[in-house]
Amino acid sequence: MIKIYTVASCSSCKKAKEWLREHDLEYEEVNLITDQLTNEEMLRILSLTEEGTEEIISRRSKAYAKLNIDFDELSISALLEIIEKNRTLLRRPLIIDDKRLQVGYNEDDIRKFLPRSVREIECQTAGSNIKEEMLSQGII
Repeated sequence: MIKIYTVASCSSCKKAKEWLREHDLEYEEVNLITDQLTNEEMLRILSLTEEGTEEIISRRSKAYAKLNIDFDELSISALLEIIEKNRTLLRRPLIIDDKRLQVGYNEDDIRKFLPRSVREIECQTAGSNIKEEMLSQGII
């Protein structure tokens, strides 16, 4: 199942949830400010990153500027403790399933959460539409 970590006032979070609903994808929402966030969940998110904390920590956040910490030098336990106390450090939305993580909302990238069969059909349809357009313009 898809899990989406959000903040109520985040417009990207709203767009991501709307996209998931429009595509009939079930998801569980976790509010980063008000809901429980376990160390296991944070470790799971970190395990899905390609670049570690670089990918999920918002370097533009007020919390980041205030802390003035080199996150690469922290132990995992220290990192988890800082995130627990400063959840606004996390970029959002964070969208995960069993194998994938998406940070932020991007309409092209979020398609990876669609079942493969749906993605294949969309790809075939797009290819057909492009071919028809090229034929109608005399390109091919």
